[in-house]
Order: sequence, then structure tokens, then C-alpha cells
Amino acid sequence: MIVVTGAAGFIGSCLVGRLNKAGHDDIVVVDDFSKTEKNRNLEGKTIAAKVGRKDFIQWLKEFSDEVDFVYHIGARTDTTEFDEAIFDELNVNYSKDIWNICVDKQIPLVYASSGATYGLGELGYKDDHAIIPKLKPLNPYGESKNNFDIWVLEQSKFPPFWAGLKFFNVYGPNEYHKARMASVIFHAFNQITETGAMKLFRSHNPDYTDGGQLRDFVYVKDLLDVCLFLKDETPNSGIYNLGSGTARTFLDLAKNTFKAMGREESISFVDTPIDIRDKYQYFTEADIEKLRAAGYSKKFHTLEEGIEDYVKNYLMSNSTY
Repeated sequence: MIVVTGAAGFIGSCLVGRLNKAGHDDIVVVDDFSKTEKNRNLEGKTIAAKVGRKDFIQWLKEFSDEVDFVYHIGARTDTTEFDEAIFDELNVNYSKDIWNICVDKQIPLVYASSGATYGLGELGYKDDHAIIPKLKPLNPYGESKNNFDIWVLEQSKFPPFWAGLKFFNVYGPNEYHKARMASVIFHAFNQITETGAMKLFRSHNPDYTDGGQLRDFVYVKDLLDVCLFLKDETPNSGIYNLGSGTARTFLDLAKNTFKAMGREESISFVDTPIDIRDKYQYFTEADIEKLRAAGYSKKFHTLEEGIEDYVKNYLMSNSTY
């Protein structure tokens, strides 16, 4: 069996669908299924069992002999949440419990870290294990992900294969439930649909023009291909960046969303909200040399290709992956 945590969420549900396409039907999905707004993400997918998030640790202890691989994708991902206790419980201690069982029972494990661990990028964006303890994330979410990465690297015992994936700005189908935390592309599509226009954050950094802020946007389908590559090829264990490797501007994002929708451009700028302004990343770009060196050679979607597929094949038809 293959386990996917966070399986009703954005990336987790897409991963379940991708595993199905690869011929895997023996999937155990783990999530807080009381949040019914996410239920349609699993419609039409073939699964072996559902396990509630609070019951999963005990379930894994009992059924570990039947588990071949664990994808631990589930996490609290709200970058505007500042209650550190929530992140300690869900992103650190829960992940430690899963790790320890995978070590004890020798189950391969891939878990979700985050590009948010890099903070303002003072030390660059290279997935070198040596710099991880020195990183300065900008919020409790990023800190929780980095704290778990640090803890992992301090361990003396490991699963037979393991990988921590620093997801950068992921976008794509099945993110409709994420509200403020959904991708800018999702929000752009909805704004343009409702108003015919798109508002972007104004730059409060003199080094960047309005809309010239740069992020590494990675299409979820590329992320899924990497997840299957790691399971099938099991290269060197370690922490890997997972972005497109190419930073693009928010202006590029907005223009391509208008184009994919067949709409005339109408873009204006508003002040970045005060509560996130001093923790706003103006540039992120994943260094993916380690992933390439591990043998992953597949081309990533360009921003243009990803937006076109997402808008035309999912958003415009309100379809899930």
C-alpha cells in the first residue's frame, strides 16, 4: 500500500490522481475528512481506505507491515497563522511520529518541506544541507518546516529511502478550498471573471517595479512527476528543492492569465497588506541542480504552458485533477 497524507488537499489529492494514472489503486488516504469542502478532490479516484488524521499514527503502527511507501504531504500551510503551538503539533511533532515509525519499520518516506524555509533568501536558494540550520524563515509556518528539516538531519537512523521536498510556489487544479493561501493564478482567474480586471501588490522595495516581484512558480503536475520519480528510482536520500528553477514576475503571471482566458488585459496595483508587508519575499528561485544530478531530467512546464493548461482545462470548466 501507498499512504498519502493531506490527501484531500491540493497537492495530496493531485498526487492520489497521479498515482492512479500510474496504475496504483492500493492507496490509503489520510486527512481531516470533517472539512467537507475538500471532498470533491477525491471524487473519481480509486483508494483502498480512508484514515482520519488523528487516527493515522496508531493506524500506521498497526498496519506498517502492509505499507510500501509514505508520502507525507499534509501540513498546516497558512503563512498568516502565528500560533506556533499549532505548527509544532501539526508540522513538527506529527511529522516526527511518522518519521520514527518509518525508521522503525523501514518504510520509504517522502515529506513536504517548503521554499518558505529560505526566508528572504539571504543565504541563497541552494538545497545544501549545511545551510539549513542557518536559514531564517519569515513566519511560524516556514519555521516549522525548517525545524523539522533540521531535526531530520540530526537523526542517526533513517528510513531506507527518504526525501524532504522544498516546494516553492505551487499552482494548479484542486486548490479551490485554500482561500487566501490559494495561488495568485487562482485569485487572478476569479478576479478577472468577476470584474474583468486584476489587482497586483504594489512594490514597496525600490529594487523592484510594481508587478516586478519575482517568484518561482511551479505547476503541480511537475511536482507530481518528481514525487513518482523519487518513489520509483530512489536516488540519494536528502532534502531537495522542488521549483521550476526559473523566477518569473507577477506581471508575467497576470498577463498570461488574461491571455489564457481570452480577455483584454486590465491590471492595476494595490498596497501590500500591512500584516505581511515586512515579511514579503520579492525574489525566490529554486536551485534544482541536486534534483537534476539525482537523475531527474524531465522538462518543467514554463509559466505560459502551466497557466494555459490550468486555466483552459480546469478553472474554466471548474474541473478537478
